[in-house]
Amino acid sequence: MVEFGGWDMPVQYPAGTMTEHLRTRAHAGLFDVSHMGEIDVRGADTLAFVNRLTSNDTTKLIDGQAQYSALTTPEGTVIDDLLVYRFAEDHLLLVVNAGTTDKDWDWIISHRGNERVDLHNVSAEYCQIALQGPDALSILQKLTTVPLAEIKYYHFSEGEVDGVPAIVSRTGYTGEDGFEVYAAADKAEQIWNKILDTGEFGAEDGVLPCGLAARNTLRLEAGMCLYGHEIDETTTLLEANLGWICKLNKGDFIGRERLAKQKEEGIKRKLVGFEVTDRGIARDGQDVLIDGDRVGLVTSGSPAPFLKKNIGTAYVPVEFANNGRAIEIDVRGRLVGAQIVPLPFYKRPRGFEGETPMPLPTRIFDS
Repeated sequence: MVEFGGWDMPVQYPAGTMTEHLRTRAHAGLFDVSHMGEIDVRGADTLAFVNRLTSNDTTKLIDGQAQYSALTTPEGTVIDDLLVYRFAEDHLLLVVNAGTTDKDWDWIISHRGNERVDLHNVSAEYCQIALQGPDALSILQKLTTVPLAEIKYYHFSEGEVDGVPAIVSRTGYTGEDGFEVYAAADKAEQIWNKILDTGEFGAEDGVLPCGLAARNTLRLEAGMCLYGHEIDETTTLLEANLGWICKLNKGDFIGRERLAKQKEEGIKRKLVGFEVTDRGIARDGQDVLIDGDRVGLVTSGSPAPFLKKNIGTAYVPVEFANNGRAIEIDVRGRLVGAQIVPLPFYKRPRGFEGETPMPLPTRIFDS
């Protein structure tokens, strides 16, 4: 257990990070992400208000749909990444990072104008339990009458899980199919234990509880950004390959002018993925060298348990951001060879009807 964003969080459970990671890829992993923040927005001007603060286009959402987006600064950099859930035209729920919940709340409140909206930080009212992996649907379906197979990717439904009123969302942060269950905070233990029992926890192919370490290696294999690493208040959405959530044609929003200018002029650096070709593991914050010059830093680096490689991400000058390009990582004073490769490192097989082809979203996770 470690302190994480003001919470006590498990790094790993007895099975260990490697087993947790591989079980999620092959069968199912269970993650307690109740530390996430939730901000409720209601009122006649809800869509316009959130649209002005975020980079994606909330007006394109329909009831029961979720959207990956970002709160942006006037410079086009990232206050936080978040999910926007539409319950109705006058009701959205914003799901944000735990470590940035207070900052996000202050930012949203400070940018409220004359819009007719009611804002409430309801983070303490929710638990969030994420069941991820190929067996997630069959396990969770035993606990709910909600027809899970009918929920499209990045959509959600309301119903009950083990008799508890809940929001069931087909989202996740592992690169696998899966669901995130939002319910009353005091029901977290009940839902957690019931899913473990139903998923035959203890069986060789049963569900495993997973900690922060496996959550990190899974999202990195899937090429998903981590706030505080790949994205923060010094990185723009275009530099982070997140232009697809940056709708410059939707109308004005905070940071639009700067992002439009950057798109016109071209970015100077770009987030890339790399595989280590020598012996060694790249870690966050280590220098990246190209032709002997130090040109950037590793934003995330780790072994990839499923791919059986050592991988990472880094920002490099755009002129060097070419697949196959040789780079070096300064690993504690030793230069380790690597090469730039396409992102994401891992893509799951196409697994369910209604899945929408799209870049893998960067599910929220705090640094």
